[in-house]
This record gives sequence, structure tokens and C-alpha cells, in this order.
Amino acid sequence: MSSAPAAKPLPGAENAGKPGYYTVRPGDTLIRIGLETGQSWKDISRWSNLENPNLIEVGQVLRVVPPASSSSSGMAQSSSGDSGSGRTVAPVVVSGGDATVTPPATVSPAPATPAKPAASAQTGGDDDLGFIWPASGSLIAGFDEARNKGYDIAGKAGDPVLAAADGRVVYAGAGLRGYGNLIILKHNNTYLTAYAHNQTLLVKEDQSVRKGQKIAEMGSTDADRVKLHFEVRRQGKPVDPSRYLPSR
Repeated sequence: MSSAPAAKPLPGAENAGKPGYYTVRPGDTLIRIGLETGQSWKDISRWSNLENPNLIEVGQVLRVVPPASSSSSGMAQSSSGDSGSGRTVAPVVVSGGDATVTPPATVSPAPATPAKPAASAQTGGDDDLGFIWPASGSLIAGFDEARNKGYDIAGKAGDPVLAAADGRVVYAGAGLRGYGNLIILKHNNTYLTAYAHNQTLLVKEDQSVRKGQKIAEMGSTDADRVKLHFEVRRQGKPVDPSRYLPSR
């Protein structure tokens, strides 16, 4: 009786468990992996030599730090804080490429001279970034590690959504279920912020933004009411925004 042929190893399998690499789990997309590792999904695609970013498989191993910085990642194999039973922001389910990375129809290239992209990249300190509140409405849901990965801020449709600090747009689109129209800003090598449920997105991927700049208009996409869901992520891990935002 002939034996079945050995299964072909998944791309990158030889790097599983190494610092700077991430093993794809059920439900992952590049957008979600980027959010959880503090990186741009485009960078992960490039570092991992993906021919098609829509085609990732469970068990595939991706590089999530720049090739020259593999040793700098304590974040690569994060176990994902999204396993809480009450998660409110479920990802698109990916199984062999069933979901699609959905960048905006047009992406503006980064300016030749970025507008002061977080000079504190080497330290990543919250004091250096000086976060501001991204919206002026009242807080309707606080941070809960199991149920809510950030703050929910009330408002009216069309209210301004502001960049909490200087940074670069690493995602602008609606490709992550539970977040609606979403913007993700990368502030330095440590911090990302996410702005979800927007009615209108006013910035494009790779664009540099300044603290206080209007980046979106508040809405209710993929939400039960008009609100801004705002997250601060340190090396991909959701952290309590109260540690970074000024009191008000």
C-alpha cells in the first residue's frame, strides 16, 4: 500500500517561533496581524515576500519586523489579546484566502518630506507623543481588556475625528469586520492608534498627519450607534487610553 505524499510545508514554517515572526491563526488577516504587531500590513506583505496579500494560510509564518531588525521584536508572537469571550471587534475570518485585504481605491504616496513623523521613534515614550483626545464627545464605554480594546466616544454623524498624535496612515478602509470604516496610524516603532466606525475617511494610506488634524468624520459603520471607537496599541497590545490621554 503506497503511503500518502508528505504535506508541503507552509511558507516560512522554518521560522515558526522565532523572534520577529508571526504564525497565522484562524481568523487572521494582514490588517489584523498588522494591528496586533504594531506594523503596516503593506510592510508585512513586503517583508514576507507575499505575491498576493489576500492569500495567507493558517500556519503560515510571516515576518513582522524589518529584515534588519529581527532581534528587536518582543511583539512578533503575541498571543493576541482578542481571545476574550466578550470581544466586540471580531476580525474577518480568513481560511486560505477567503477574506480580502481592502485598501482604498487610490493610495497617495508618502510625501518626499514627511511631516515630522513622531521624532520619538527611538524611545516610544507616551510623554514624548503627547496624545490628545480624538473626539470631543462624552465617553460611553471605557477600556476593558476582555470586552472593549479601547474607548467608545459619543458624537453626532459628521463630527470631526482627530489624529491623537503625529503619525503615518498605515491603513484606511473597511477590511476588518467589527471596525467599519477604519483608520490606523503608526506613531513610532512602539505605538499605533486606531479610529473605527467612521462615516467618512479623509486621509489615505502612507499619508503623514499631524496631531489634531481632522482625519475622518464620525459615523456608525459596523456599529449600533454613532460613535468613535479609539484604540491605543503598544507593540500591538491594546492598552488603556487613560494612561496616555490628558484628563478632561
